Amino acid sequence: MRALELGTPGELRTELNSLVLTGKKRATTSLLEEYVSEIEGLEYPGERQALLDNDGEPIATIEITGVEVKRFIEVTWEHAAAEGEGDASLEEWRAGHRRFWSLTGTPVENDTPLVCLTFRLTSST
Repeated sequence: MRALELGTPGELRTELNSLVLTGKKRATTSLLEEYVSEIEGLEYPGERQALLDNDGEPIATIEITGVEVKRFIEVTWEHAAAEGEGDASLEEWRAGHRRFWSLTGTPVENDTPLVCLTFRLTSST
């Protein structure tokens, strides 16, 4: 079983995992470039993954319900809202994600390819 690590280790990962465990977070977005650099294939609907905590330990199992490759500018409000992070608008989501990826060393442009995942929580430990 592959694993999913949300955000960056520390407070952010703890917060995002909490949102998954409470059912508020049902989507996430990654840079397609990360899949290429890690030589990892895309997820597929029906795939189950272990959700990992800050120590790399599984805390839940999720099932992928959707996978879409889109340019940054093509991400919909429906997807952004499903991330459950409290953004009030698509513009706020875009600004927050631009800031996050810039801080991690990968600034995004409108045409940057992303992987938009939707999922459901199947169990927690």
